[in-house]
Amino acid sequence: MNKENLNLLFDFIQNNEGKQIPFMWKLLNNISLTKEELNIKGDLDLSFSKIKSLPKGLKVGGALFLTSTNITSLPEGLEVGSSLYLEDTKITSLPKGLKVGGNMDLEWTNITHLPEGLEVGGTLFISNTPLKKYTDDELREMVKPGFIKRKIHRSWL
Repeated sequence: MNKENLNLLFDFIQNNEGKQIPFMWKLLNNISLTKEELNIKGDLDLSFSKIKSLPKGLKVGGALFLTSTNITSLPEGLEVGSSLYLEDTKITSLPKGLKVGGNMDLEWTNITHLPEGLEVGGTLFISNTPLKKYTDDELREMVKPGFIKRKIHRSWL
């Protein structure tokens, strides 16, 4: 069944039976999400999916997994309660004021600088990124008034 037919089917079920269109279908097909749907209580695992962007206003209470996706940017105001996994993505920059309660994994990305106001409550992983050229002090200064609470991990060796 193709995408158009699935959209028609979901619309029919929603209009005739009052059932909601599945969250993942909406997210992966750029269908508007409700305010409630933008507030994920647990983890959101989109690893290896075809997602290219996330909706504005998204808040994830647990971990956000975007490993090996084609995501190119994150929305301003994104908050992740636990860890954020961006390794092996096409992302090149992060939004100002990004808040991550746990670890943030940027390994194998092309991120060249960290945004002002970035808050990382755990460890920042930067092996195999252009960020390795900066000292820990330079990276911590870059994010002020934000912070990197724990260590900056540069390699697995």
